[in-house]
Amino acid sequence: MQQHEKLVMMANQIAKAFAAQGEARAVPQIAKHIQDFWDPRMRRGILEHLANGGAGLDPLALAALRQLHPAPQAGAHQA
Repeated sequence: MQQHEKLVMMANQIAKAFAAQGEARAVPQIAKHIQDFWDPRMRRGILEHLANGGAGLDPLALAALRQLHPAPQAGAHQA
């Protein structure tokens, strides 16, 4: 299993654990869990996977990761 596959599996497990709370409550809790408990290398890895399309991520995990690393706005200039 490749590293990104393991991270996707872990993010999806977290999403499943919080899913019963409903999307509005679950998404910020998933994001907080990843921010608080994942090693920085793991967060970088999953955010890199997200930047490459985020294949395999549960919709709740995907939404939570987008909270951690919002996509740049169209027309925004990188400094």
